[in-house]
Amino acid sequence: MSNMAIEQTQLDRHLFTLEEFERLVEAGGFDEHARIELIRGEILDMAATGIRHEACVARLSMLLAKNAGGKAVVWSHNSIRLPNNSRPEPDVALLKWRDDYYETKPPTPEDVLLLIEVADTSIGFDRTVKRPLYAEAGIGEYWIVNLQENVVEVYTGASGGGYQNARQAKPGDTLALPGGLGSITVGDILGSK
Repeated sequence: MSNMAIEQTQLDRHLFTLEEFERLVEAGGFDEHARIELIRGEILDMAATGIRHEACVARLSMLLAKNAGGKAVVWSHNSIRLPNNSRPEPDVALLKWRDDYYETKPPTPEDVLLLIEVADTSIGFDRTVKRPLYAEAGIGEYWIVNLQENVVEVYTGASGGGYQNARQAKPGDTLALPGGLGSITVGDILGSK
């Protein structure tokens, strides 16, 4: 591809603000089953998921709901509004409790206790795009359930566009949930593979 074609491709791009994107969604501008996210103003297709990914999300949702018990909202495959023209849909989020379940005001970083992405084929994207995106927004704790390596990557201490602390938790390890909501084991998250 020539430099002229590359430059033209870059010129043809249109970035969306969060408000423009949400107006398109509300107006029915996308198929209701479309798996898309707004990341830094770009509308991106989400990675397809396999059965192991789906089962892991179901397990996480159940484990978190059991621990949250009316003290936090488990938010699965729903969007979070971020200040950098982004509206990702993490696999699971644990949000501060609100009686209206965020119906009257969508969740923002201040509402997030924990964001979790379950990654198989999307591991690179979740590390290189979503991790800095969440850190820049001030999300205090971010987990990547890495199905390829059977570990949970735990990131805490958002600062300066990155996380100050990173560790891997393996089957047999226990992870404390933020907000004093108890703990869950890595083995329970990963299942019986």
